[in-house]
Amino acid sequence: MPSEAQPTHGVVCWSELNVHDVARAQQCYTQTLGWRFEAMPTPDMTYWIILSGAARVGGMFEMTGDAFAGAPEHWLTYIAVDDIDARLQKASAAGARICKPAFDIAGVGRMAVLAEPGGAIVAWMTPRP
Repeated sequence: MPSEAQPTHGVVCWSELNVHDVARAQQCYTQTLGWRFEAMPTPDMTYWIILSGAARVGGMFEMTGDAFAGAPEHWLTYIAVDDIDARLQKASAAGARICKPAFDIAGVGRMAVLAEPGGAIVAWMTPRP
């Protein structure tokens, strides 16, 4: 998501850890990998930027509410695409299922979550220039 340079179409551009207990996950990754976490408050939650040294290597958020009831903790991979809306049409035609339609994230870009035909979940994003 946040990035210094515009990601190239088709490359992995972000990794996001979705957890039920942010403090527990932060403690684990701090102790094992030396990661640091920078809070990025949003209107709905606090999103955490994951830092390895000075590099932003991913993000993390706490899964709360009915939408995440029973969801296991997991990593979500983001792939940069040139035009999220057009690419989602192609993905549907290729047998993918749109799990969360395209939406905008202020200052970041436009993204969606889909399941490829085999069921693997992935996020696609057109980053904001």
